[in-house]
Amino acid sequence: MPIFRRFAQAMGAAALIHAGAAAAAEPALAPHRAVYELTMSKATGANAPSEARGRIAFDFTGNACEGYVQNFRQLTELQPSEGAARVSDMRSATFESGDGRDFRFTIETRVAGAQPDDIDGKAHKTKDDALTIDLTKPKRAKLDVAGPVLFPTEHIKRVLAAARAGETIFEAKIYDGSGDGQKIFDTLTVIGRPAKNEPTEKAAQLDALKKLQRWPVTISYFEPGKKDQQPIYTLSFDLYDNGVSRALKLDYGEFVLSGEMTELTLLPTRPCDKP
Repeated sequence: MPIFRRFAQAMGAAALIHAGAAAAAEPALAPHRAVYELTMSKATGANAPSEARGRIAFDFTGNACEGYVQNFRQLTELQPSEGAARVSDMRSATFESGDGRDFRFTIETRVAGAQPDDIDGKAHKTKDDALTIDLTKPKRAKLDVAGPVLFPTEHIKRVLAAARAGETIFEAKIYDGSGDGQKIFDTLTVIGRPAKNEPTEKAAQLDALKKLQRWPVTISYFEPGKKDQQPIYTLSFDLYDNGVSRALKLDYGEFVLSGEMTELTLLPTRPCDKP
């Protein structure tokens, strides 16, 4: 699953909580590369794998002037209780304009023994915040969606702004190109109080991170109009004030993967006078 794109990939927008305050305090996101090692921390149900492991590699560059580029790869190996292990390899490359109005994406998924699953397209927000989606893969399609809808980087900016303002709940519709390229997710983000405990990973010991606030964040993803039901999955992590994330937890319902940040490189930041 394209989990990490929901952070940046990503890391809401249906009801923008205190949108005015969010815009005024919009944070700058740090270009960076990060690697996370995945291990299974919980399994329940007859269909849960007996073992699981994997890795996420994430590369984020750009700014509000140039736009934002994300390159993501998640390699996951799931061992069922019977039979051979199932290995999936998901890669994505996206561009999101600095004003959050244009989004381009390419997503490639390879699972052993199955047909490749490729998605390619672009999306644009009109003046009234309606969304126009134009797909070339898996098949040509064009559709219009009522807004407001946020793209992944814009969503993380809004979550950070809400955290800075002391908000604890943020609701939004998100589009990131996943699924068949036509899916809009309803999301509910819960933001905890600023974390006080010291992170244990060596990768998180950079001086640049020690000076920053971070918040425990949980994002639940729902089918549209079904927020009163169980989420499709839930994503939890510590979110730093510059957009870097640590201590991932990917909850698929029947099993949970934990992601430890093992590598982090903060990249040079280009000057930009936009917020």
